[in-house]
Amino acid sequence: MLRVGYIGLGLMGKSIARNILKAGFPLVVHNRSRAAVDELVQEGASQAFSAAEVAAQVDVVFTNLPDSPDVEKVALGAGGVVEGAHAGLIFVDNSTIKPATARRIADELAKVGVASLDAPVSGGDIGARQGTLAIMVGGPAEALETVRPVFKAMGKTITHVGGCGAGQIAKACNQIMVAAQMVAMGELLVFAQKAGADPRKVVEAIRGGAAQCWTLDVKPPRLFSGNRAPGFKAHMQAKDLNIVMETAREYGVPLPSLALDAQLFNAMVQTGLGGQDNSAVIAMIEQLAGIQLDAKAE
Repeated sequence: MLRVGYIGLGLMGKSIARNILKAGFPLVVHNRSRAAVDELVQEGASQAFSAAEVAAQVDVVFTNLPDSPDVEKVALGAGGVVEGAHAGLIFVDNSTIKPATARRIADELAKVGVASLDAPVSGGDIGARQGTLAIMVGGPAEALETVRPVFKAMGKTITHVGGCGAGQIAKACNQIMVAAQMVAMGELLVFAQKAGADPRKVVEAIRGGAAQCWTLDVKPPRLFSGNRAPGFKAHMQAKDLNIVMETAREYGVPLPSLALDAQLFNAMVQTGLGGQDNSAVIAMIEQLAGIQLDAKAE
């Protein structure tokens, strides 16, 4: 049984770590805020007080952190994974970061004999809790096969996309589609209501046809009930889209639609709505249209 470490116990990380623990893997956890650590320790995990301390005790060490600089610091900085490196250690990052950063971390850890997998996930807090995440993996196939039993405790689909950084490229593509769906849903709900049709009936009518998607299946009932609390926070969506736009500029790829979507999510952050769900981007459409979605409880 692999010994597993998990660093970063936020909205999704804590649920992922809990599922790893429930699957029977010995688990060592570390987090800047201690409340989540204490919670998992009560459930059977062990605690550590630095990333290096986690790495030194395990076969596989996971990170799930907000942004590229955070992962780089935890992996390569003082007290980081690199200082706890040992023969056979595998580093796995569940964060969403720049592909270039994932490759740089992999190159540096390889110098001390550590194999790296960039393995961002999709499915939100619901998928994290239920263990149904989609996991997109970049890095050596041999390392993936070693870690696969742990991935199976986390998600329902595990796809080896390619070499180091390829998992992050896949996640960037995922976020292009997610943002487009969230914005399009906001537009159609506001359009329907302002043009005189019941948006609930419109959703019922169109989600059985070509417009059907996960967003249209899951998000409208929450919005209709007035619930804009996060599954996936808008400020994280904005961060991810900024990563996509920066990477697109590096490769000279035009993303005109995503550029507009990114502006809307960045506007949410600037207007204080970054802590709401990414579906709450509808608020930007509402402001422009001069109406508010009818959110009477069903």
